[in-house]
Amino acid sequence: MSTYNTIYARGTDTAPRSSLHTQTVAFSHYNNISAQLPVDPRSGKVVAGGVAEQARQCLANIKAILESIDHVMDDVVRITIFLRHISDIEAVDDVCATFFTSYVPTRTTLAVADLPMDALVQIEAVVSNGEGTIPGAPQAGDLVKVARNTENAPTSPGATQTVAFSHYNNISAQLPIDPESGNLVAGGVREQAGQCLNNVKTILGSIGHVMDDVVRNTIFLKNISDVSAVDEVYATFFPNYVPARTTVAVAGLPMDALVQVEAVVSHGDGTPPQAPEDARRLVIEANDTENAPKDPRSSQTVAFSHYNHISAQLPLDPRTGGMVPGGTKEHASQCLANIQAILESIDHRMDDVVKLNVYLRDMAEIDAVDEVCTTYFPSYVPARRTVGVSALPGDALVQIEAVVSNAEGTPPAA
Repeated sequence: MSTYNTIYARGTDTAPRSSLHTQTVAFSHYNNISAQLPVDPRSGKVVAGGVAEQARQCLANIKAILESIDHVMDDVVRITIFLRHISDIEAVDDVCATFFTSYVPTRTTLAVADLPMDALVQIEAVVSNGEGTIPGAPQAGDLVKVARNTENAPTSPGATQTVAFSHYNNISAQLPIDPESGNLVAGGVREQAGQCLNNVKTILGSIGHVMDDVVRNTIFLKNISDVSAVDEVYATFFPNYVPARTTVAVAGLPMDALVQVEAVVSHGDGTPPQAPEDARRLVIEANDTENAPKDPRSSQTVAFSHYNHISAQLPLDPRTGGMVPGGTKEHASQCLANIQAILESIDHRMDDVVKLNVYLRDMAEIDAVDEVCTTYFPSYVPARRTVGVSALPGDALVQIEAVVSNAEGTPPAA
């Protein structure tokens, strides 16, 4: 693979450090920030107080990381907020408003079953990187972040519907809200999934995009048993091409919704001031290999521009299609082996991973997952998120997804 771009991993003492993840990993035009817990970097402990104090510390840690790499909070393109209790959303909203006073990024908010260190909240960010990471070169200069909303989809004062930067659009997670009434649509999970996806489609249509431009979807479900019903609806929105995908069981969603859908979308023409010769519609490259589990609802890897998006991997043996025997350690090892097989099939390796997202059934097993991760990342550790979930597809104990560098990029359409 080409070494034209370079992964740029950095850390600062003004935010919590860990040997298990890097605080920020920049590649091409994005910085990927590890999910921040409400940890005081001086003491290494969770700050005193309730969810407001904890949310403030999470965001202060993100701000410290950004300042250490000459960025500011307005460079944040997306934030994801993991709460222990969905009822805490308003308190966290109030804190977020003090860190984003003039601009709000795209956003996803959900409640999970557990968080490391028994925290009440954890926040992660994806950040623009205008200078890029080509060694000794400015890449495309100071790109412009383009934030847009349409009245035809639900609007929120706490989030922008879509924020484009360089060759990606980041879509705020869509709830099953009727944009005319502002209320949840009537019906069950099928109707709600249809509304979520229709909201995504409407946002894309407002910026000249279509559903086939989606690179990755994340589906957050209140009940993991609803996945088959959601799949039926999903197939009507993606009849030919299926993006990379992750399905997560949540403890709660805003407005007590049953489902929420988040999308990452290609942006072939880029954001200005990219030169006209760069304003070409790049090709989405979706690939599968027989050496990792296949799923008709997702592509194993979808590359666009300088990133590969790997579908969340369950601990499935690709030869049998069944769960591997054993506990969390064996499950984590199979998930990472599947990711490694996918990467090798596209001439990549584990050191090309920029961000790792771990979904864990039992947070008490985090040390077992960490131990396995060190065998796959012996010299370099990517940015990372770990959350506890109440259930996973197939009753798995762990599920892992990855965002991977793609130094050579994807070609323009002929």
